[in-house]
Amino acid sequence: MSHIVVIGAGQAGSSLVAGLRKGGFDGAITLIGAEPVLPYQRPPLSKAYLLGEMDLERLFLRPESFYAENDITLRLGQQVTAIDPAAKTVTIGDEVISYDQLALTTGSHPRHLPAAIGGDLTGVHVVRTLADVDAMASVVTEGARALIVGGGYIGLEAAAVCAKRGVKVTLVEMADRILQRVAAPETSDYFRALHSAHGVDIREGVGLDRITGADGKVSGAVLGDGTELAVDFVVVGVGITPATELADLAGLEIENGIKADAQGRTSDPSIWAAGDCASFPYKGRRIRLESVPNAIDQAEVVAQNMLGAGKDYLATPWFWSDQYDVKLQIAGLNMGYDRVVTRPGEGATSFWYYQGDQLLAVDAMNDPRAYMVGKRLIDAGKTADPAVVADPAADLKPLLKA
Repeated sequence: MSHIVVIGAGQAGSSLVAGLRKGGFDGAITLIGAEPVLPYQRPPLSKAYLLGEMDLERLFLRPESFYAENDITLRLGQQVTAIDPAAKTVTIGDEVISYDQLALTTGSHPRHLPAAIGGDLTGVHVVRTLADVDAMASVVTEGARALIVGGGYIGLEAAAVCAKRGVKVTLVEMADRILQRVAAPETSDYFRALHSAHGVDIREGVGLDRITGADGKVSGAVLGDGTELAVDFVVVGVGITPATELADLAGLEIENGIKADAQGRTSDPSIWAAGDCASFPYKGRRIRLESVPNAIDQAEVVAQNMLGAGKDYLATPWFWSDQYDVKLQIAGLNMGYDRVVTRPGEGATSFWYYQGDQLLAVDAMNDPRAYMVGKRLIDAGKTADPAVVADPAADLKPLLKA
């Protein structure tokens, strides 16, 4: 009987094994995860779950009964230490498991601060796993003082949750502005104003020199400009790196993640990759997408291809972020934009990215209509008349028929 092994029990891994059964695969499936819990959603961890608005059971992507009913063997809380592509085996401790096909959905790791600047002190947190957020829960309390390191979406979401809980928040971003790597100045300005209105002290163009502590616990921080802060805890949101260690040890090609072709196949024809860990071809270049939609969609296509579909994955990038009462929805990728058109509105704003006359992406804040129209245009390879976009009185829907 054919055996498919999937390493990585996150969003992509859970979607992939479900896709295999949905596609009619009747062989053995083993899903291996390093965390000792069922596959779960990550986005609500640092928001609804940390705020106490979501129970643990609601985090789970599927109930345990789903895996039992679909004859999927779960190996949770177990770490794969080696892959042998020649023998087609994976190793867990002293146990060697054979596979016919293998899928790597290993996800990503949060970047940590070096121990040399206090990164190993108690009270320094990252936001990636259930254990990370559980460790934070007891310190995110009213009146506490927090330092958020990093002004990307992870850092800003952490700042929003802390501020909502009555924490005094200082956020530092080494770059000239928050969101500099992922968004236009207009979007940065919008979220800077939003956080400032909620009492967050945002300091841009300022790095962290070191975290100070007493008895192994955080007590303060020294910024790059010499400013000293009294701090009760630190949240580090300085990005993630793809989890490629196993693939690298197995001799697979690595290029900004595990290098996969358009169908999700790695440099070994029996090994596939999907999710945060995988890079793939997209519009003439190679990209890696860190998003839930990509993890689901790519894993489902890979599942089909493991069963012989021969189908290319055609990514339609979209993302979201919830901060306070603002829902940001992003369609497309803004790489290479040369101008931004603003569509103002009452309680809603959107920024439209163009390269020449071509629409690349849309950032929509509390503006689901702009997001929906923008996404459909981008997915279809169409553009939008900037004059119509900039006129808040103009109906966007006719753009879809242009």
